Amino acid sequence: MICKRLRDLREDQDLRQEDVAAALGIPTRTYGNYEMGVRNVPLDVLMEIAQYYGVSTDYLLGLTDVKKPYPKKLK
Repeated sequence: MICKRLRDLREDQDLRQEDVAAALGIPTRTYGNYEMGVRNVPLDVLMEIAQYYGVSTDYLLGLTDVKKPYPKKLK
């Protein structure tokens, strides 16, 4: 599920894999492997991707269809 969500989010914003990879500070090939399901997305990168797109990690993982992220935790 995460592969499709990553690709759909990127394409909905007319971004290239290179654009997202650069924003995350990872190689384009690595990001491409996440979208193809060749590599699992590490938790820290998953959290960065969720923040980048403004969605919840649950949405990325396919646990919900609600894109809106949860309210930020107060420190």
